[in-house]
Amino acid sequence: MAQISLTFEDNKAASLVFGHYDQNLAHLERRLGVLANANGNCVVVRGAPEASEQARRVLEALYERGRSGAPITVGDVDGAIQESAFQGTLFPAAADEVEPEGGGGFEGIATRRRGLVKARNKAQDVYLRALKAHELVFAEGPAGTGKTWLAVGWAVSLLERGEVDKIIITRPAVEAGERLGFLPGDMREKVDPYLRPIYDALYDFMDARHVERALATGIIEIAPLAFMRGRTLTSAVVLLDEAQNTTTMQMKMFLTRLGEGSRMIVNGDPTQIDLPHGQASGLVEASRILREVEGVGRIRFAEGDVVRHDLVRRIVAAYDADARARGVVRGPEPTPKPGARRAEASPEKPA
Repeated sequence: MAQISLTFEDNKAASLVFGHYDQNLAHLERRLGVLANANGNCVVVRGAPEASEQARRVLEALYERGRSGAPITVGDVDGAIQESAFQGTLFPAAADEVEPEGGGGFEGIATRRRGLVKARNKAQDVYLRALKAHELVFAEGPAGTGKTWLAVGWAVSLLERGEVDKIIITRPAVEAGERLGFLPGDMREKVDPYLRPIYDALYDFMDARHVERALATGIIEIAPLAFMRGRTLTSAVVLLDEAQNTTTMQMKMFLTRLGEGSRMIVNGDPTQIDLPHGQASGLVEASRILREVEGVGRIRFAEGDVVRHDLVRRIVAAYDADARARGVVRGPEPTPKPGARRAEASPEKPA
């Protein structure tokens, strides 16, 4: 049994680390099997030596985040735990095999409203590195892995740094098993119901008044996929969400809109295709056809990469197991086996 005492000089940051009614410490206890008792700006950790040491590193990492004024949620605690394990402080031999380029920490993105947001697991880390390295990135995986949220954050960061002039958001207008009929309003109002997850992410990364102004001036453009034929999208981040519901021709049309200075992000879940039975998914086809094309990044999230909620992760795992048992999985490849590397980016080829 080991005991580690930590004292944080900044009381405000310490309170952020501990969480409301010490909820972050309670979560840390459950995840690492330690006891963490807070008293003022001090905390005492007790438990197995290795777990206590990891808890110390997690608390110190969270404290650095708290000093910047950024909020600290239970999800951030999970991210810090995964990052500390990944950095190899607990298992140095394993870390030597997966040490990322440029350092041992997870990759992050920074926006004016949220500050620095770091990846919460290895798959997200690989995803962010791919977004920074490639002009076109495919991200496939189940709901709740953060692929859309991080893509929007990356797009906002590029816009705020002046590296692109606008953000273009699109998705196929396909309902998930329900027929809603004709929707009222102008073009934006018709597609708004399909884009609520992306709007939620925009308001996470930008002030509401900036989002409204950007939408009004066209800096953030909502573009129905059907209306993109013939356009050349230059100096923009173009995000195609729910891409598993595109047809092969729609996907080809979309990908060929890429113009100078632009980046494209294509997200989707091949196991949730809402196209008519027998119709091929454009995402599945494009992922296969472009696998070896230079400049294209490809990331696959697995059920274990779900960060939305532990219960969501278990729900996704149960559905995937049932689908595999019945042989009805609609996707290009089977889910990776436990222990296998669950996400990868296409390596850069020499120029």
